[in-house]
Amino acid sequence: MLTAALYGLGTALPLLIGAGVGLRYHLPRPLLAALMAFGAGTMVAAVSTELFQPAFETEGIWGAGAALFAGALVYVVADHLIENKLGAGALGWALMLGALLDGVPENTALGVTLGGSGGIVLLVAVAVGNVPEAVAGAASMRTHPGFNRRRAFAVWAATAALLVLVVIGANLVSDQISHGAIATIQAFAGGATIAVLADSLMPEAYREGGWWVGLSTALGFLVAFGLGA
Repeated sequence: MLTAALYGLGTALPLLIGAGVGLRYHLPRPLLAALMAFGAGTMVAAVSTELFQPAFETEGIWGAGAALFAGALVYVVADHLIENKLGAGALGWALMLGALLDGVPENTALGVTLGGSGGIVLLVAVAVGNVPEAVAGAASMRTHPGFNRRRAFAVWAATAALLVLVVIGANLVSDQISHGAIATIQAFAGGATIAVLADSLMPEAYREGGWWVGLSTALGFLVAFGLGA
């Protein structure tokens, strides 16, 4: 259990540090755009190699595709509800929702596979992607009219704590979770991630940074792909 807790902290602490930076400091718009784009690149690599491919190999196109679309649908509907309620300040909360929807399946897979080389690679990849995603999401929360730094940080802290518990819980029941079930959960996370990219992260990165953010996106993809190679 101690090892599982340490792995969980390895994914949660980068999320918490990124949220703290985004909530406390007014980052220059080009830097924030670069972080968003870099995070988008890491997420593209994660979807294609770590999240969807295992489900495609074990469940086939129909099972994996159904899980993928389910994840996208859940995020799109939830994001729509958030946007209707919060208006202009919805982006930060949408990105936090994305971090939760892809973080829970990723940390479930981590809890099942920890200890081996695959678990270490997944840990590093998740941690690297969590920092820019949290910085961008937390910084965007500052635009909400009723912004409260302590309340926002508490929500991010609760999200981070949940991700630690997911790793521990998945590790405890790892003998009862089939590889097919894990792969399907990961495909669900992949669908949510694709929806985050299309709906929130990449449009905002381009709006804040302009044409050059494509380079930062490519760099994020290269880093994440290299970690998973």
